[in-house]
Amino acid sequence: MSKLVSNMAGSVWKIVVKLGDKVEQGQDLIILESMKMEISLAAESSGVVKEIKVNEGDFVNEGDVLVELE
Repeated sequence: MSKLVSNMAGSVWKIVVKLGDKVEQGQDLIILESMKMEISLAAESSGVVKEIKVNEGDFVNEGDVLVELE
């Protein structure tokens, strides 16, 4: 299982995937908004989206787990 972890504090602007989606390494999963910039967070490995731990509009901190893949 791999986890997508936020690398900064910001708001979840958009969730690009849904539960059960197959994703490839490097594919965007979440887009954060921080300091009026949109930052894409991509999967570090291929897998299937097992759990999405945030909702659009949520504020997240650096180190928070956003998505789990299996």
